Amino acid sequence: MELTWQIEWMRTTPSASTPPARVLECGWRCTGVDGKFSASIYDSCRFESVEGSDSFIPYEALTQDLVLGWCWSADVNKGEIEAGIAAQIEAQKNPPTIIPPLPWA
Repeated sequence: MELTWQIEWMRTTPSASTPPARVLECGWRCTGVDGKFSASIYDSCRFESVEGSDSFIPYEALTQDLVLGWCWSADVNKGEIEAGIAAQIEAQKNPPTIIPPLPWA
């Protein structure tokens, strides 16, 4: 199974200058593909303020990998998300069976 993580949008602080001062939140998506089967999970992640931090990175210098790392360090459980996608794909490959009530009962 091939997994792809991507950042789809970022919400920032307002700024009189461009680019904005700080990323507040982003939307992420993880997609898994296994042959003809695919699944995707989408959510957002908020970032805590780091006012006065020496680790400020200008908006134009941000990379997708860096912002994904922030997500995984915040509250996005990468392993849990990837396991959920694998489970969705497995359910597509091998749909669960059920035992319905008998039609004449």
